[in-house]
Amino acid sequence: MTRHAEAAVLVLEDGSRYEGRAHGALGTALGEVVFSTGMTGYQETITDPSYAGQIVLMTAPHIGNTGVNDEDAESARIWVAGFVVRDPSRTVSSHRATESLDAALDRESIVGISGIDTRAVTRRLRSVGVMRGGIFSGRDVGRSAAEQLAAVLGSEEMAGQNLSERVSIAELDRLPARGESMGTVVVLDLGVKSSTLRYLTERGFDVLVVPQSITAPEIFALGPDAVFFSNGPGDPGASDRHVELLREVLRAGVPFFGICFGNQLLGRALGFGTYKLPFGHRGINQPVLDRATGRTEITAHNHGFAVDAPIGEVTLSPAGFGRVEVSHVNLNDNVVEGLRALDIPAFSVQYHPEAAAGPHDANYLFDRFRDLVMTKKAQS
Repeated sequence: MTRHAEAAVLVLEDGSRYEGRAHGALGTALGEVVFSTGMTGYQETITDPSYAGQIVLMTAPHIGNTGVNDEDAESARIWVAGFVVRDPSRTVSSHRATESLDAALDRESIVGISGIDTRAVTRRLRSVGVMRGGIFSGRDVGRSAAEQLAAVLGSEEMAGQNLSERVSIAELDRLPARGESMGTVVVLDLGVKSSTLRYLTERGFDVLVVPQSITAPEIFALGPDAVFFSNGPGDPGASDRHVELLREVLRAGVPFFGICFGNQLLGRALGFGTYKLPFGHRGINQPVLDRATGRTEITAHNHGFAVDAPIGEVTLSPAGFGRVEVSHVNLNDNVVEGLRALDIPAFSVQYHPEAAAGPHDANYLFDRFRDLVMTKKAQS
């Protein structure tokens, strides 16, 4: 059951206001307001570290009918700054559920709002672009409109933020390969999801998850057969140290695979720029073209930034890493969705091939990574 009937309001930085009911904890939540178009997978969404600093609005109208459980979480906690839904389920209808979504949000002090026209908010964000916002409930709903808007305008913008330290693991973690080991991969945790680690171990990798503060000598001391940069929140333009770290990995010839934030960092390491999208791609229904095969994949996304690289041609890396091509593009807006280096063993995709809530069209990329590592080892 939804336990709060108290009033709540969502305030956007342009002054737009949407009145509803409290959902989850009471208080104030501030962050960048974004929308996710997934019809399902809300538990995977709220526990994805990539959403740190963001108030997530679900465009699907009915959220919470399966509750939350102990198996589907992508990390050990809820990461969204706030949560917006139209119609929260009044009952939980899954034998796997351990509690309701409302109870989970309340337990982890996540402020949310329900009962608002989420379609209207989505149309606003698509027209104007994502913007800062705040959810106010409990005693804070009684603050004046001017005070609430001032709180929103006083919050940090996503552009320029480096959030890796907030979400990264503190100490190295070891995960053994499932079955016969074929090598070791060092995973730089920039906000990695548990399903990503599972897919890597299932491919025969001994996985070493390392904190974002690690140095290149420390990585090489672990003797990796490959390096992987994970998804994560924040602005890739604010992660210069990770770009330089990756360049050292690439110069050493270690096979590399990056997803989401890792794709943006590979783009920067190769010498390309990044830029902020008007409203980004979020959800589990984004169409992406694999330019090598002509196949369209339906993919899972969460990103508000993209790589600025030429599409449809092989170009030389401005940073001196040889030939590079854009391997995947988004069919909705022609945004770069993947990069492939032709002279060094490195590739990346902007989306989430682990796609725990589905779809699994892009799962083959983990096999491609395994093949890349096996080829490199055979040549050594």
